[in-house]
Amino acid sequence: MSPVEVTRGDGPVVLGLPHTGTHVPDAIGDRLNARGHALADTDWHIHRLYDGLLEGVTLVRATFHRYVIDANRDPEGASLYPGQNTTGLVPLTDFDGEPIWDAPPDEAEIEARRAGFHARYHAALAAELARVRDRHGAAILYDCHSIRSRIPFLFDGVLPDFNIGTNGGTTCDARIEAAAQEICAGAAGYSCVLNGRFRGGWTTRHYGRPETGVHAIQMELAQSAYLTAEAPPWTYDPDRADALRVHLGAILTALRDMAPKLKGTT
Repeated sequence: MSPVEVTRGDGPVVLGLPHTGTHVPDAIGDRLNARGHALADTDWHIHRLYDGLLEGVTLVRATFHRYVIDANRDPEGASLYPGQNTTGLVPLTDFDGEPIWDAPPDEAEIEARRAGFHARYHAALAAELARVRDRHGAAILYDCHSIRSRIPFLFDGVLPDFNIGTNGGTTCDARIEAAAQEICAGAAGYSCVLNGRFRGGWTTRHYGRPETGVHAIQMELAQSAYLTAEAPPWTYDPDRADALRVHLGAILTALRDMAPKLKGTT
């Protein structure tokens, strides 16, 4: 199985999907413990949630699971959130802080996974962003994520439904951030936050360089907003999802329509 799937569109928006994959090669899966085999920290059904929302969008999707290697972490292993609980390039625990390996990988194995999975995903993503920028004068990377709304190991309380990350406004034009925030804040029945617990992962921070014509924004959704329950079997709730898709479609449309205004701002 290829570690990355690309669906190429002719518009200015690129969707990054680093955490929807569930493929674990047998040689790696044999080393996971029972808790690891549950793959609980998947961004469940996110590719389905965004499917068909924007004509002409490009998708870059990792097919491998984040327990193989996390495509949204610094390849050098630096923490995204120093001083806070988080998971690393190859997670040793799940989001509840529980071990997931019977035999954790050593540095040589991590390096092999970097080359075979992480680097290939990002080579594809970088190529698509360059292609889109060359075509439109600007590229907008919208990095798609979701997570359980209650995870005491990672954060206190209940996560808002929409969690917008731009690393303090540094990864995109201010108009992109404002448009996403306005739509989320105006979505009746939903909560939102800008640059709260999730400020944008390595992907958003690495590619989001407005001065080069590449703008990046991360959307971390609470899974309670579109799943029947935040527990196995992680069932997609069509009614909840369809209601959420209205607002996600509005965000993507606003970003697409903004792209011509970003030309010449580099």
